[in-house]
Amino acid sequence: MKNYSSDRIKNVGLFSHSGAGKTSLAEAMLFTAGAIDRLGKIDEGNTTLDYDPEEIKRKISICLALAPFEWKDFKVNILDTPGYFDFVGEVKSALRVVDGAVIVVCAVSGVEVGTEQVFKFIEEESLPRIFFINKMDRENANFYKVLESIRELFGQKVVPFQLPIGQEADFKGVVDIVHRKAYTFEGKGVKEIPVPDELKDDMENYRLMIIEAAAEADDELLAKYLEGEELTDEEIIRGLKLGVKAGAIYPVLCGSSLMNKGIQLLMDAICDYMPSAAEKRAEVGKNPKTGSEEKRGCSSSEPFSAIVFKTMADPFVGRLSLFKVCSGSIKPDSVVYNATRGVAEKIGHIYFMRGKKQESAGVAVAGDIVAVAKLQSTCTNDTLCDKDHPILLKGIDFPKPVISFAVEPKSKGDEEKISSGLARLTEEDMTFRVEKNNETGQLLISGMGEIHLEVLAAKLSSKFGSEVVLSVPKVPYRETIRGTAKVEGKYKKQTGGRGQYGHVWIEFSPINSEDDFEFEERIFGGAVPKQYIPAVEKGIREAMKEGVLAGYPVVGFKAVLFDGSFHPVDSSELAFKIAASMAFKKGISQAKPVLLEPIYELEVVVPEHYMGDIMGDLNKRRGRIMGMELKDGLQHIKAQVPLAEIFRYATDLRSMTQGRGSFSATFSHYEEVPAQIAEKIIAESGKKHAEED
Repeated sequence: MKNYSSDRIKNVGLFSHSGAGKTSLAEAMLFTAGAIDRLGKIDEGNTTLDYDPEEIKRKISICLALAPFEWKDFKVNILDTPGYFDFVGEVKSALRVVDGAVIVVCAVSGVEVGTEQVFKFIEEESLPRIFFINKMDRENANFYKVLESIRELFGQKVVPFQLPIGQEADFKGVVDIVHRKAYTFEGKGVKEIPVPDELKDDMENYRLMIIEAAAEADDELLAKYLEGEELTDEEIIRGLKLGVKAGAIYPVLCGSSLMNKGIQLLMDAICDYMPSAAEKRAEVGKNPKTGSEEKRGCSSSEPFSAIVFKTMADPFVGRLSLFKVCSGSIKPDSVVYNATRGVAEKIGHIYFMRGKKQESAGVAVAGDIVAVAKLQSTCTNDTLCDKDHPILLKGIDFPKPVISFAVEPKSKGDEEKISSGLARLTEEDMTFRVEKNNETGQLLISGMGEIHLEVLAAKLSSKFGSEVVLSVPKVPYRETIRGTAKVEGKYKKQTGGRGQYGHVWIEFSPINSEDDFEFEERIFGGAVPKQYIPAVEKGIREAMKEGVLAGYPVVGFKAVLFDGSFHPVDSSELAFKIAASMAFKKGISQAKPVLLEPIYELEVVVPEHYMGDIMGDLNKRRGRIMGMELKDGLQHIKAQVPLAEIFRYATDLRSMTQGRGSFSATFSHYEEVPAQIAEKIIAESGKKHAEED
């Protein structure tokens, strides 16, 4: 591939609801541009951008994938993103580095919830966008119905630039409203034909909409238009280019990626209307040394800076870092500065990526997207730059995980391998977390949904050879007491030689703190010598890790050592420690023990018409509604819900709201478990302990 300057590079992302045909569209573009010599298909598992074994197996995109092609003397970097919300982190990564978006809409299904979500993300980034109505060859395809729904949802900025010639099996071409021309498609070829008579009126009606949109994009054109003068074709195109780049016009095109129809004109539109990398507004960052704000324009004359937006972990190649050069340029065998970590990094080979294939690059200029292997310290969201001109660029705001599973090895002895594999996967995916729960002893993995975690478990097996079992995590219950008890703990052992003797009287009572316990001694007359008192506290601390009801840690109590006795020869720290633990079990059993469960603060954000369903569901989950607030047209419901009831809430909420709801959960406090539920938990725990014995 030849070298292109920043003003000849276009970075475009493909976004949509899952199943609208983004990957097939990217494949058709690459084939049409001659970047690949065979048109792969999802069903056959041979597309350029869905190359991961899990993507081929599930027939969905899981990872963000990159591929460049050359068209009309431009280099276009296409970023194909997943449509499933479980992989929203990949979408966020792409949005950080693209300069324009193609929103793909299915001609049969129309605008789906995923389309609405990506539109919102694109809006937040103020990116120019084009709608592409795909699958025009499918049964029940309806361009006009889908166009109307797009306009209804996204406003009057939506302007059709094309009309289809035929629909479903009869779809054979498009009318170009802007240029008043019609085309049919054969393979990679485009053939101009006369505009069909039955579409001439529609073309002229929609052309008025186009002229109006073009005029509004430029003050000079608007003045001419309002004075009743006719705009020339050149002026209309100039106005449209300004309007699309400014985000004031959203063109609508149509075609079929599977039949490779209309793809050439979409590629033309990307080159004609989407901004080049050089036209993107300057990056704003902070100088890590001075803290002052600095700007970097997308120009090779500026100092080098780049943002790492994706990391790929490969057990053979190692870590592969994908970054966008935001300013300056970079060549192989250079040394750059990681401003995020404060370390120097050696750049070896630089690659252009086409799916999983790598092509060596001699230089990467401002605006281009490249990959580098084996950077030692660099991770996703890091800024690479010139050490003499350091800058920290804006990172990607990744969403927090919403669901967790416990992970266990299928084979004993695989723990270390699993731990290493999971660490590599967290480098690759910033919405994935791994942590050890010290209370339950389980290794927990957290992500954006059940499919997300299932896919990562499968990757752990295929990439790192570690098979695991996923299960719902244990609830970290606790135990406490509601009453008071004074008990004796006596440990006496005679074995022929020196014996063991420890004897304590301890009072157990409840306190308000739910985190720990308080220890106090009120010994008079040396009944328990001072050197043994720490052993008594230690004995209780060790014993409180396992309660008397279901074996959960005991919290929220006070232990007062008020009496006891000792033997001048046989007493020892160990004996008093054992005596204290005996007293603990007896005392907690007599002091009305109860089970506690963690309660979480939930904030659920949903469109208003789902309110009834959400409130009813929260009540079923033993939730308490704490308040409601209407913000930006969405209801924010605050509730307190037991952790045991929300492990799969992410999946259930999506199902109840067709994917339109979201939530956040933070730990609040512990509360007593209702008696009926506590009985079940205690019974299950007893059964489990019996099986283990």
